[in-house]
Amino acid sequence: MKVSIIVPVYNVEDYLDECVNSLINQTMREIQIILVDDGSSDRSGKMIDDYAASDNRVVAVHKENGGQSSARNLGLMHASG
Repeated sequence: MKVSIIVPVYNVEDYLDECVNSLINQTMREIQIILVDDGSSDRSGKMIDDYAASDNRVVAVHKENGGQSSARNLGLMHASG
């Protein structure tokens, strides 16, 4: 069974490492981590690209700022779990 986890990301570069590392290090290995950059103006967008490049369970999605709900809904479109 695969579980998809959707994380809206907006200007959270100071907290993103802790969040994503906690997901990557879960004991459940069959997960999909969808990180949706909601138009961040800090390094968050680059950081999620780096995570996606280093772990095939991570999907990086970018969009213009539209709020958490629109970021979650876009994440659902990419979910396979």
